[in-house]
Amino acid sequence: MGRLRLTDVSNVTLGKRNIFVRPPEPPPEFLMNDPANSIFVGKTKIFHIPFSWSFEKLTNPHMAVVGITGSGKSYFIKTFLTRASFVWDTNALIIDWAGEYKDWVRQTGGQVIALGKGASINLMDLGGMRPNDRIEQIIRTLGILTDIESYPEQKRLTEMSIEKAYKEANFKMDNKIQRDNLGKPLIPPTLKDVQRILEKQLKSGTYEFPAELENAIYRIKKFTRTGDDYFATQSTIDLDKLTSSGLVGLDLSGLPDEVFRALAALSILQFIKEKMRSTGWSSTKGIRLLVVLDEAWKIAKDESSDAVMIVREGRKYNFGLVVASQHPVDISESIFSNVGSTFMFRVKFERYLDFLQNTLNFSEYIRKEIGGFGVGECAVNLIPYKAVKFSETFLVDKVLGEDPISEYFLNLINVLSDAQVREGIMAKTVSFEKEELRKKMRAYGLSELQVEEISKLFEQKNRHIDIISFVILLERYGLARRNITSFLKDLGLNDSTIINVFSKADFKKLGVGERDVIQVILEE
Repeated sequence: MGRLRLTDVSNVTLGKRNIFVRPPEPPPEFLMNDPANSIFVGKTKIFHIPFSWSFEKLTNPHMAVVGITGSGKSYFIKTFLTRASFVWDTNALIIDWAGEYKDWVRQTGGQVIALGKGASINLMDLGGMRPNDRIEQIIRTLGILTDIESYPEQKRLTEMSIEKAYKEANFKMDNKIQRDNLGKPLIPPTLKDVQRILEKQLKSGTYEFPAELENAIYRIKKFTRTGDDYFATQSTIDLDKLTSSGLVGLDLSGLPDEVFRALAALSILQFIKEKMRSTGWSSTKGIRLLVVLDEAWKIAKDESSDAVMIVREGRKYNFGLVVASQHPVDISESIFSNVGSTFMFRVKFERYLDFLQNTLNFSEYIRKEIGGFGVGECAVNLIPYKAVKFSETFLVDKVLGEDPISEYFLNLINVLSDAQVREGIMAKTVSFEKEELRKKMRAYGLSELQVEEISKLFEQKNRHIDIISFVILLERYGLARRNITSFLKDLGLNDSTIINVFSKADFKKLGVGERDVIQVILEE
């Protein structure tokens, strides 16, 4: 006869025994929604239940999407936008920081608008707002992107000059509809008018603190200089058509720096928010507009930005905001804790996992899975608008798009230590989406011919290449070691592994053994 024995069992071990606890997965009635009014994503990992996303059961339609390079993040976004168009006839606007979506937008019949390459937005367009409200938005935007908040007098001077520019153009400060005596729409002023007003005040010599005026002028001049006046001339973009023209990619890669890109993104979000606020939710099903904000850390992290404000205000806007990033810490915690949905693809670094786990409060089991995901696998966190008694975070086996995910593989076995292999600290192979690799190589300056040659080599090798040969090939194409380092880090490799990769690559190129090499320097 057997004996009963008491033992100490950890919560983690106990949690894996399904006989004691409910598996971390919502019931089928929550996951399976009307296919004519939801977006199919994939099947759950535990019970293989078809999961179709619908905002109707959630606090809001906004979502955050995170994952390292090649994990399937962009593939998911493209799939989601495509299906939303078919299911709900949803328009989509991609605020494309680095021009990564423009080829796909064109291939799918969408429209690409390239700011800095012919297209411009007048920062002082009203977009249906009262001038008083628009002034407040402009000043808040300058507060995010410049140091104006540290200089109250310069802020006051700038605000007063913007107001005067509107008044000189015959705008009524508290009116939304602005027309002349003949009933024609008034033409808004520009930042060049604001600069002129400030310079006129300085020239008059009546202001007692000329240095404050000079600094206020200098700050405005950043956006009005010839060649950099993308936001200081009349708009070439019809903001109303921007939100109702099917798929539109707003390419910001032609703008000179992060400040200009953030200014464009913030302005577009502000205009869209006001338009949707005035329109309100429709009684028809679905979402009218999906706005994708990809890798926009400058405005996704700042607590006073409109991205955070939109998410906090929840369901009142008739559009869904999709905030995406490789690095979770580049997205405000307020966004993560307030979006109705979070899709987490492979995330490797412990501090990123700590941030996600602390913000979304999922289990150690989920955390471990996220760190070891293959391409297309993801964890989903949903926040229902009613309290529920089941896990809000669950696993999706793989995002099932219109076309299967095409994967490439880098073999790491030759650069991992015996301890890493034995303890399972890193996988022997790293996989990533084919198109993500191609996009990354273009971003680092490789030619289209070189990108094609790398793709062909993967295909010839049955989609598997050892990482040492891969690094040597990139260096032969002229890719700087610091860029290769960034790419490998994006794939989740730690510093010691990357150093080992370059060390062995140098050994192989020199044709010598490891003992013959004294030191290998990893470029910062």
